[in-house]
Amino acid sequence: MNHVKNLCEKYLEEMIALRETIHMYPEEDFKEFKTAKIIIDELEKLGIKVQKNVAKTGVVGLIEGKYPGKTVLLRADMDALKIQEQADVEYKSKVDGMMHACGHDGHVAGLLGAAMILNELKDKLHGNVKLVFQPAEEIEGGALPMIEEGVLENPKVDVAFGAHLWGYLKEGEVHLKEGPMMAAPDIFNIKIIGKGGHGAIPQETIDPIVITCQIVNALQTIVSRRTSPVDPVVVTCGKIQGGDSYNVIPNEVELEGTIRTFKEETRKLVPSIIEDLVRGITTSQGATYEFKYKANYPALINDKYMTSFAKESLKKVVGEENVFDLKEPNMGGEDFAYFAQKVPSAFMFIGIANNESEPVIHHNPYFKWDSKNVGILAQSLSQIAIDYLK
Repeated sequence: MNHVKNLCEKYLEEMIALRETIHMYPEEDFKEFKTAKIIIDELEKLGIKVQKNVAKTGVVGLIEGKYPGKTVLLRADMDALKIQEQADVEYKSKVDGMMHACGHDGHVAGLLGAAMILNELKDKLHGNVKLVFQPAEEIEGGALPMIEEGVLENPKVDVAFGAHLWGYLKEGEVHLKEGPMMAAPDIFNIKIIGKGGHGAIPQETIDPIVITCQIVNALQTIVSRRTSPVDPVVVTCGKIQGGDSYNVIPNEVELEGTIRTFKEETRKLVPSIIEDLVRGITTSQGATYEFKYKANYPALINDKYMTSFAKESLKKVVGEENVFDLKEPNMGGEDFAYFAQKVPSAFMFIGIANNESEPVIHHNPYFKWDSKNVGILAQSLSQIAIDYLK
């Protein structure tokens, strides 16, 4: 539909300016007050109905079509990361120790661009578009609190779509797949409690460092020997803390890591296997332990029909040659999964790498990408919404 492309060109400079402004003022989870105000001001300027302070800082806009019909939800996340920006850009972060290192600034600008496009076409729409600007995707997760506060009601949402600007794909490409798209990113914490003492007399101690090393190695057998090789599982130990001096064996060591799974039965199984291993190793060494497990977001599962539907819409935006089936699911987490649990949904990756041999690495202090890519995001979300409401 040329209307979408033409309107995107009309508003592209505004989208770029919004992205770069938001980039300069990054905010952490549930504290996105400045970002929320920018969103509210833009939506109100367009005459779009606005709901404020949903799940603390979330914003919901509602575009009501001229004709009755279903309701499609489009979502963008808006929080930043605690990273000191090193990227050489004119719109560098002005907040010490914070930056948009994942593309959420672009997600907000892209969805605001979709709001501009769809608002001009509302007299042609059969139904409604809910624009959901969600806080706290990176850490605590704002999707579930927004759902609990009724974002899927009044009017009732029939389907949902979301996207992530993706630094591992070429500009202009869109990748998605039906079924498992992103993993459940759970967290475990293990405290090994031994008996400290002098490093020169280890026989009088119960060394938690040695025991922790055994546990780290044993955890890798979960993936290689305890779960099916065709059922993807990741068990990563990302943090070990223990000891203060080279010649002192400490009393305790703390180990923290993440579990990534797709199947719910596997998700429930792996923590119990971890605790069994920890219990066995610590008991054999005369130590004790404390085990904590935090279930974060569920796995993101794309609906078969909505994925197929989205692909056909996306071809109108980027061309059939640039719409791909994602080769394999991503082990990263995404709390859009909560929307996908409630209504048929599809989530997609939109490429932002302008050099095929060098990906744009997310969560990196040098993360940067061309702001023009917000236009593809805006067109993609708009086209999907328009086609669905037909």
